[in-house]
Amino acid sequence: MNLSSSFSQAGSLVRVNAFIRSVYNWMAIGLGLTALTAFYVATTPALLQFIFGNQLVLFGMIIGELGMVFYLSARVQKMSASTATALFVFYSILNGATLASIFIIYTASSIASTFIACALTFGACSIYGMVTKRDLTSMGGFLMMGLMGIIIASLVNMFFRSPGVSMVISYVGVLVFVGLTAYDTQKLKQMALTQPADASGAMVRKGAIMGALSLYLDFINLFIMLLHIFGVSRD
Repeated sequence: MNLSSSFSQAGSLVRVNAFIRSVYNWMAIGLGLTALTAFYVATTPALLQFIFGNQLVLFGMIIGELGMVFYLSARVQKMSASTATALFVFYSILNGATLASIFIIYTASSIASTFIACALTFGACSIYGMVTKRDLTSMGGFLMMGLMGIIIASLVNMFFRSPGVSMVISYVGVLVFVGLTAYDTQKLKQMALTQPADASGAMVRKGAIMGALSLYLDFINLFIMLLHIFGVSRD
């Protein structure tokens, strides 16, 4: 191996590490904003009443969240890095407001213990996705089918309200989001490796924001599924 090749590989490794670090930093910021917002709303009766006392407001916020995810995913290449960042931050706050209900439904100790379990599980899966030599691409289609199945089953169960079906959805959801965490992490590693050396700062920032959004969604959904299984109700 010649000297120029060694320098090239070293430079590539530095770029990959910087990109991955940026992704996890933004994911952590998003999770922090979500947690703080959820706690603030849960301890503010007026906001609780405004959001959860009116179904139109709650469903409007949920639809807004979905719209922001789809819009950011589809248009990120055509928007500025600052706009993409602002949308991610706003989405994290909005999601925190709708997740405030967990502080009403579950005990604080079960939320904390479930969060720790989720963080450890997420970390292990993410590390696996980063270091494994196995190509996880083939898992992507299967996992997306599982995700669609969860969404459809959850929508149907909104009308039947079956605790048994809800529990099955939660167990399947844990498996799906564990797989998606490893899959999305490997995708991010590949994205970092294939980024051109002369990529602009804005392009790198937008890539990091989209990566953070993917891992953020994996973490939040895994946490919710685990909370449905292990959470202790206040009732």
